Amino acid sequence: MAFPPYDVGPLALVALTPLLWSWRTARPRHAALYGFVFGLAFFGIMLEWSRYFGVVAIVPLVCAVAAYIAGTGAMVAALARRGIRSPWLTAAAWVLLENLRDRWPLGGLPWGEAGAALHDLPAARALASFGGVALVSFLVVAFNGFLVDFGIAARQRLRRREPPPTRNLADRAWRWSAVGLASVVALTLLADVFRYEPRVTGTLHFALLQGNDQNRNLTAAEEYNQYLTRRHLTLAAQLHGKYDLIVFPESALERDPEIYPELRAQLVAVAAKHDAVLLVNARTRARGGGLHNANLAYDPDGRLQGSYAKQHLVPFGEYVPWRSVLGFIDELRQVPFDYVAGHRRTLFHAGGHKIATVICFESAFTDLVRDNVRDGAEAIVVSTNNRSYRRSGLAAQHLALSQMRAAETARPILHASISGITGVVDSDGDVHDTSRLFVNKVTTGTIHTTTGETPYVRIGNWAVLGSGLALVIAAAVGELNRRRRQGAVLDSSVAKGHVDGRR
Repeated sequence: MAFPPYDVGPLALVALTPLLWSWRTARPRHAALYGFVFGLAFFGIMLEWSRYFGVVAIVPLVCAVAAYIAGTGAMVAALARRGIRSPWLTAAAWVLLENLRDRWPLGGLPWGEAGAALHDLPAARALASFGGVALVSFLVVAFNGFLVDFGIAARQRLRRREPPPTRNLADRAWRWSAVGLASVVALTLLADVFRYEPRVTGTLHFALLQGNDQNRNLTAAEEYNQYLTRRHLTLAAQLHGKYDLIVFPESALERDPEIYPELRAQLVAVAAKHDAVLLVNARTRARGGGLHNANLAYDPDGRLQGSYAKQHLVPFGEYVPWRSVLGFIDELRQVPFDYVAGHRRTLFHAGGHKIATVICFESAFTDLVRDNVRDGAEAIVVSTNNRSYRRSGLAAQHLALSQMRAAETARPILHASISGITGVVDSDGDVHDTSRLFVNKVTTGTIHTTTGETPYVRIGNWAVLGSGLALVIAAAVGELNRRRRQGAVLDSSVAKGHVDGRR
């Protein structure tokens, strides 16, 4: 419920407490089981939009990502059995496994990160500018952990019949958990007070065209007659005056304008009429054969400024891994061919500013957007087509990720969708002028382009690296504790043997 479409973000600050409580005294295999069940419930609801690709899609996907929560539970329980238990370490384990899920297998799935639930809270976005979503996730999980400790300690303190040693331990645990909660709050407030302020470099006057109002698959006749292309050209005809950038989002063109001169001429006419750079998405031919999912930028004089081919393709959406082995699965026929991934980033120029683009699923990957900003991008365009997921929560979840990318990098983001939700995100992560799903709309406005590097852009994923280092140290200390206990037991047995011998 903390995530879109329900979007009650603050629930994330308490929602993990039952799970973390169940891990406190569990054996590793039991903690893994509790985590897996939790993951099935959480991702089963959050990723329900994958049902549109059939049971063969949603069941393996949900089970795979739930396994990471199981791994987190096993790690936390294993450390606890070696005498190492702390909400900070629980948070570190969560962040480390969450980051691994974002990267592996098949490129990862950065969906459902704990910190992303707070995308609408300015203080949480300020934290992201220092350490990315990983830092927000870390503090969210730690806060839940300290709440559990605080509640258990408070309950023990209220038991008047407990012997003094137990009451003293409860008092100490209560104080430390209160300090932990206060620390999380203090760090968040400090991040908000000292949030990074980018330097404004100018303005960019834009128009985003949302031209697919069909909540269904297009017919063969509609595709042949270029239904989507004609829709977007009709929307472009409604524009008046000059623009710096006009965006035809992902899947707006059924054909490659570099192969079809008539289509190219129509697009160039739009760019020339409005003295704008025209950014369009199309299937383009890849070197060596195959097709790219690519963004192309045309200057007002009709010159092709450059192109960017999508690098992070959607597995089982834009390509099918092990297609020859899995060919017996009928649902995979929905992906009739495999796109070819691009291998380089591209910066475009519009209105005197450097613009980077990512395509759909790519906006979920923090490293790619961060690298574009390090290259010099002053604004980001997310070109997306979420039509396949109909009226599910995916579109709102996707826009929330763009908010976090904007907060991490202090760059405005134009989230341009062919079927919605289209939205304009400023460099603080606030969303403006969103559209409804499957309603044709022209979104126009002006954003402030920015430059400068947030701490996250400069340093990178230090929260993840720090979590990994903390867990390695904790594991080493836990192993030393285990050996000391074994040595103590052995010494006790030897001493008892000597005494018995004397007797």
